[in-house]
Amino acid sequence: MLYEICLRTAASGEDGSELFRSAPESVGDLYAVPYAEFAPELITILDDGSGACGYVLGVSDTAAYEDWLEAHWFPLLRQRYQLPQDGGVELDAASRLIRRFHGPVQREAASLLAEYPAHLHIDLLPRAQGQGLGRQLMETFLAALRVRGVAGVHLGLGAANLRALGFYRRLGFSEIERRGEPTHSLVMGLKLA
Repeated sequence: MLYEICLRTAASGEDGSELFRSAPESVGDLYAVPYAEFAPELITILDDGSGACGYVLGVSDTAAYEDWLEAHWFPLLRQRYQLPQDGGVELDAASRLIRRFHGPVQREAASLLAEYPAHLHIDLLPRAQGQGLGRQLMETFLAALRVRGVAGVHLGLGAANLRALGFYRRLGFSEIERRGEPTHSLVMGLKLA
């Protein structure tokens, strides 16, 4: 279920099945499933009566999570996925993602984590969008972080995902930085304490 929802929202909130056709589970192996292993207490699954249609998941301590990825999760993925060779042609999205599994974990800057140590991912299938359910999921997640005394939370999103950008702004998140050349993604943060 985490794999399916992650894949079906992997293209800036749209269905990423075509982008990750060569290895559809790879996107879930980075952006969803490891959170269930590391911090299952911070996952909320949305079920609309027809089945799971969304989730929010994340961690309260990104640095500890990155250490865990490097020590425990990425070694499993390196066994599961063979390192793609480019052979002089541009790699597809799944192959580029799998290459990340074979390198060191991409770590967030200590300066970012000092103010925003937690991070999250939220994904809702189209049938669950526009009904206030995403806000409910976020409020549940943010409340869980506050109970744990977490100072702040950050998230990343594609700069082209204007719907998500508006959603996060309405929740009080503000832009921290832009990444990629040209700017492909944003990092947003929210102070909790």
